[in-house]
Amino acid sequence: MHEPAASTATVAPPQRFIEVLKGSALTPPPMWLMRQAGRYLPEYRAVREQAGSFLNLCYNPALAAEVTLQPIRRYGFDAAILFSDILVIPDALGQEVRFVEGEGPRLDPIRNAADLARLKPGDGAGKLDRVLETVARLRQDLPRETALIGFCGAPWTVATYMVAGRGSPDQADARMFAYTDPVAFARLIDTVTEASIGYLDGQVKAGAGALQIFDTWAGVLPDTELERWVVAPTRRIVKELKQRHPNVPIIGFPRGVGAGARHYRHATRVDALSCDTATPLAEMRALAGTGTAVQGNLDPLLLVAGGPLLEARVRETLEAMQGVPFIFNLGHGIVPQTPPENVARLVELVRSSPSGS
Repeated sequence: MHEPAASTATVAPPQRFIEVLKGSALTPPPMWLMRQAGRYLPEYRAVREQAGSFLNLCYNPALAAEVTLQPIRRYGFDAAILFSDILVIPDALGQEVRFVEGEGPRLDPIRNAADLARLKPGDGAGKLDRVLETVARLRQDLPRETALIGFCGAPWTVATYMVAGRGSPDQADARMFAYTDPVAFARLIDTVTEASIGYLDGQVKAGAGALQIFDTWAGVLPDTELERWVVAPTRRIVKELKQRHPNVPIIGFPRGVGAGARHYRHATRVDALSCDTATPLAEMRALAGTGTAVQGNLDPLLLVAGGPLLEARVRETLEAMQGVPFIFNLGHGIVPQTPPENVARLVELVRSSPSGS
């Protein structure tokens, strides 16, 4: 009788980031930073120059994987987030997207039903396939204990760029389109929602272990419009993805909604909330006390300033969030003028401060 062969399989190490998203309270908390791969790093700028343009970088799997890995090598964050952009969806839908140096994105605006008819869902799948190849490369190359976050822009936020053709402070063009032709605007939101579901599904299949939905411009809408254009499409995305991938946590980032965050969480069924800079620590703790994991809310400019004020705020945050499911992060993306040494100091504070030990 032969003895059974010993198994050579190894158990994957736990990913602290995923544990918190599923409800654990860990000390010190896991951490990552929104836009952690970016222009504040000299190694990123070198790769960006090599790529030739921002979209070329997004669609080059080798280079996009490289810049995703750079902050992991440098700081050892608990999670990596795919390097890409929320505007790959309109680009894949056939709306021309370009980035102007120093000015940001430019798109051919969609202002009415006739413009909307120019979109060609399904024709740009090859572009998104390159992004999915980046995800697969990353899952292979990342340390096994480092979680990989996939993402998309929420339908409302993506639609604001599609309508205006650029970023704007109040998203007036999209809001007027929604008011004056809600039927056509609903078609635009539905088109982006469908594309986003397929895109996120592909990211999970390629190796993403968690997802984040960025609704950067949610806060410009009044409550009734927030329900229609932010909550409802996000709920649809979450429901569909949970049916396909029930164990993959989803983070929602409804930036600027203030007191509406609780309703957003309950109505969309996201697993976690990303909190912006204006969210008080007491409110974050209250949200986390209901079993919802939270991340945020450090001011990105405080990370630029550094020094005693940064150190005091980090310690205050760690003390306030002890004992609840919390991930240390910023309240919005890291800015290009951030000194890399300040990020290193932040990591040191979170991981070694007495209040976080």
